[in-house]
Amino acid sequence: MALHLNLLHEEILEHRQRQRDPLKIGMMVLAGFGAFLFLYYMFNAYRTLEIKSRLRAVERNWTKIEPEVTAAHNRVAELEGVIKTTRALDNYIENRFFWAPFLQKVSHCVPPNAQLTSLEASVLDENKGVSVSLEGVAAGREPRSVAEDLRQMLIEQLGQGYSGVKVEFKTLEDLDAIVNVGGTNMPMAHYLLAVNFNPGPMAKSAASPSPDRTRKR
Repeated sequence: MALHLNLLHEEILEHRQRQRDPLKIGMMVLAGFGAFLFLYYMFNAYRTLEIKSRLRAVERNWTKIEPEVTAAHNRVAELEGVIKTTRALDNYIENRFFWAPFLQKVSHCVPPNAQLTSLEASVLDENKGVSVSLEGVAAGREPRSVAEDLRQMLIEQLGQGYSGVKVEFKTLEDLDAIVNVGGTNMPMAHYLLAVNFNPGPMAKSAASPSPDRTRKR
């Protein structure tokens, strides 16, 4: 049997101990972790520089187009103001009340033996309707009946073009005066009518008069 002598046994043992030294291993781990942190820091620094570069490019582009954007916003605000004004004018034109058709209807309702001596009218605020006061005299064998006929005619004629028509007597009284109509002396009555209606068109359900409505005689 051959005998082998290892003269480097102590040096090999010391080398192995140095390789297994905890401090050396810790230093190697720490160095590796430090290298990883350095690389991570460099990666973030590169990303930060790239983001800053892109931000500066965007800021330069914004500086170029900002006047155009501001002018466009101002133009939009100006056009919106014009549109609002135009809509307000359109609503005013569409909703305004014309007196000529109303006066024409009233003139068709007045019979020959009745007269209007005064007419006062006003359009209420916020499109709440029209208020009219009609004053006059009526003559006939029954002057009150003539005034009632006038009231009924106003309801019928105004109801054809307006909604919410109300015609009521504020006063209706006989007069002592006598008037000659067609060669016949007839008594007279003084009336004051309050007329209220909405300028809008009348609903279909209310356009036709009720069948049981009768005139007073």
